[in-house]
Amino acid sequence: MMERKTNRAIKGSGSKSNQLFSKIPQVEKILRTRIIKNLLESQPKRLVLNAVRQVLEGIRRLPAGEMEKTAFAPDAVAQRVYDCVLEKAAPQLKPVINATGVILHTNLGRAFLSAGAEKALLSVSANYSNLEVDAATNKRSDRIDHLEPLLCLLINAPAATVVNNNAAAVFLALNTFAFRKEVIVSRGQLVEIGGAFRLPEIMKASGAKLVEVGTTNITYLSDYEKAITDKTAMLLHVHPSNFAITGFTQEVGLEQLVRLARSRGLLTMSDMGSGVLIDLKKYGFGDEPPVQAAIKSGADVVSFSGDKLLGGPQAGILAGGKACLERMKKNPLNRALRVDKLRIAALEATLKSYLDEQTAIRDIPVLEMLLRPLPQIAREAADLFEKLSGVVAGNGRIQIADGFSQLGGGALPAENIPTKVIRFLPARLSPDVFAARLRRNNPPVFTRIAQDELILDPRTLHPKEYKVIAEAFNTILKK
Repeated sequence: MMERKTNRAIKGSGSKSNQLFSKIPQVEKILRTRIIKNLLESQPKRLVLNAVRQVLEGIRRLPAGEMEKTAFAPDAVAQRVYDCVLEKAAPQLKPVINATGVILHTNLGRAFLSAGAEKALLSVSANYSNLEVDAATNKRSDRIDHLEPLLCLLINAPAATVVNNNAAAVFLALNTFAFRKEVIVSRGQLVEIGGAFRLPEIMKASGAKLVEVGTTNITYLSDYEKAITDKTAMLLHVHPSNFAITGFTQEVGLEQLVRLARSRGLLTMSDMGSGVLIDLKKYGFGDEPPVQAAIKSGADVVSFSGDKLLGGPQAGILAGGKACLERMKKNPLNRALRVDKLRIAALEATLKSYLDEQTAIRDIPVLEMLLRPLPQIAREAADLFEKLSGVVAGNGRIQIADGFSQLGGGALPAENIPTKVIRFLPARLSPDVFAARLRRNNPPVFTRIAQDELILDPRTLHPKEYKVIAEAFNTILKK
């Protein structure tokens, strides 16, 4: 008896579902609606058809209870298609507002460009350019010629080149000098820089063999000496830019490695990671050595990023001796890793700002945010608070408080940068839900959650964004 009742229940449910499915309008009916006809005048038919099928499939997958509440009239479904098409037609990569206080936020694109770099990029992107031609002689030239003299001047290096990111720079160097040979690295420097970039895996892919020496916290020069064999090609020094080991520690300095390598006829490479061209110690930040120091130490090859502390577009920069750089330029993989005209234009403009240190600090957003004085941050926090407090008005608790910003991007991991923040506790919504709705704003607003409160840090904001944030708060609180 029980089995028969169950079968009748299933049969009844299936019949009901069939009735609901029969109400779903066909594609042709939706396409004949006025909404879709008007939409097809401005949007590609392929995009509209794809949206129609996606909306109908979404309706078919609804639970029976939800499907009963769904409007099946062609015009109602067409409106959903219209919304879907507009969402798909809009740029998927778009500007966002960063109120997290993380200056080099990897998920939000790391460094954004200076006005000079933006201008250079737009100029080159909208025109033909002398990318690989000498205008004076009409002979073919090397695209890196636009950058190499400037790089050499700034970091006092004999030669330099640029590839598409620092992982590529490390890969190219290892493949050029250590293919099927050994590279010695301290265990305390076997870094992972997010996005599955692990030094041992990059080394393996390059064809080089990793030889680990020392322990996580202690490595001596004698560890390197004992590990050298007739198969050793290089001693690699990696600056741990995204973590810090404290306490009972010992590492071998780059200059010591250079002396050892030279005495054994080996190469030395320094992977600086983030890369900075000014001495931040003068401004209170002491854990990020400038690239010039690695060049001065005598390292044969130095690699660093263009889109972190340098504040330019994504790029991997290689500098060092002329013979080493020439070999890397001739490696066939160099073409696969090369940069295009847009990155060259943006990087050249960024580098030119460094010809004068104060100009760089003023014009390059990463440096300006990092070194922005706390009194200025306090004034900006007060301005943002004033705009938000009127909007909040009884819908939660809002206050200015002390806080810390982060550089991010794998640089200065031990530095907490003093700042002033806005702390907001919504009355009706949880901070997580409120933050999610801010991210759905146009433009999206990214914040952070700490101690169960919503945090906005003006260090990574521009005053022109305060109004947009206040409008987003107002929209959310009115719902």
